[in-house]
Amino acid sequence: MESMSDTELKKTWVKLSSISECARNDLTYEFTSLAHHLSVEFLRDCYRSLNRNKAVGVDRVSWQEYGKDLDSNLEDLVLRLKRKSYKPLPARRVYIPKGKNEFRPLGIPTIESKIVEKGITRILQSIYEMDFLECSYGFRPKRSAHQALKAVDTVIMKKPVNHIVEADIKGFFDNVNHAMLIEFMSIRIKDSSLLFLIKRFLKAGYVDAGLLVKSKSGTPQGGILSPILANIFLHYVLDVWYEQQVKAHIKGYCELVRYADDYVCLVQHKAEANRIREGLENRFNKHELTLHSEKTRVFSFGRFERENARKQNRRANTFDFLGFTHFCDTTRKGYFKVGRKTARKKFRAKLKEMNSWLKSIRNLIPTKEWWQTLRAKLRGHFQYFGVSGNYRCIHQYYFLVVGLVHEWLNRRSQKKKMSWSKMYNYLTLYPLPKPKIMHNFYTLSKYSRELG
Repeated sequence: MESMSDTELKKTWVKLSSISECARNDLTYEFTSLAHHLSVEFLRDCYRSLNRNKAVGVDRVSWQEYGKDLDSNLEDLVLRLKRKSYKPLPARRVYIPKGKNEFRPLGIPTIESKIVEKGITRILQSIYEMDFLECSYGFRPKRSAHQALKAVDTVIMKKPVNHIVEADIKGFFDNVNHAMLIEFMSIRIKDSSLLFLIKRFLKAGYVDAGLLVKSKSGTPQGGILSPILANIFLHYVLDVWYEQQVKAHIKGYCELVRYADDYVCLVQHKAEANRIREGLENRFNKHELTLHSEKTRVFSFGRFERENARKQNRRANTFDFLGFTHFCDTTRKGYFKVGRKTARKKFRAKLKEMNSWLKSIRNLIPTKEWWQTLRAKLRGHFQYFGVSGNYRCIHQYYFLVVGLVHEWLNRRSQKKKMSWSKMYNYLTLYPLPKPKIMHNFYTLSKYSRELG
């Protein structure tokens, strides 16, 4: 027999499915009552779906501590939500490495904020997953970076693409205009209670080195809610504009592939590519965002690029997208294909990250205990970077990581040194995951048979 809470939760999920159906069937449908879905049962399910080992927020309350009196905590939370007295606490700001001498700011929300953010995200997804376009791949259910990479490959291989517009939005997540974002959301959502709650999350701010910083713009990085808010903003600013305006006024072929704020435009004609670049700059300026001048460019790329580069006595153009450098390559029979390899900056960052981890862990716990984590890290690397054409880079990464492991094992003690023969014996007994291609992009008939 089902409990009352299970029954209520099922009712909520049925209602969310109904919302999705309305959104799918009528693109102009306006949702007037959404906030009431944030019930005790629904938020309990949101709580259970959270990662219980994540870092704590400014209140230092962990997932386990909040759950000790879960029902009482959730009932109090829902009461505050209904009274509109709930105010999310500011996030705890930390900094994570981003390349050489660079750090990316990250906010760690409290567990209660995460619960509410999860609930709001599920409600928004039930609406906007029906609206989002095919060109968008980032932070969406059943969509991934590898699908975006494959889309780029397929478009360049099958369509008359000769030029690429590569554009970078300067500090996108920190500069999203709150008023414009709410205005975009108001096209679909007329529930003032839900919009009021989202505004509070946008304004919650963060604590950095003991100081409270209020947010005047941007979506809270590190929060569960941030990715879908960013997708909603870019859906209207970029995706819809490109689909309805750019494609209608451009001669020849053009396509957009976007993963979060990282995107490329694949274009047939150079003059049109320059028009798109100018249009992008004007479009983002209109919405108080700026393109990074040094990282925004138009360049030739495609099946004729290598021959044109040879005639012009220059190197063939390449571009980075989602951690990979894309270049013009050929199959064994001489046909054109898009080549990919781990971007040099990303490769170095991953090695540096691994080296720092090995340095920090080697003397804390026995080797057999951290060896499993090492295996998991390698599997994760191969899972992401193991794409068609990139075997050489992932094999090199494996080789260098084994070298780092050997080096740090020998630094543990001055008395006992591990020779390479002993290292190989250890790897035989406790093998590490070997490099493997996990994602096959070669599905086009003209060259898939050659590459198997």
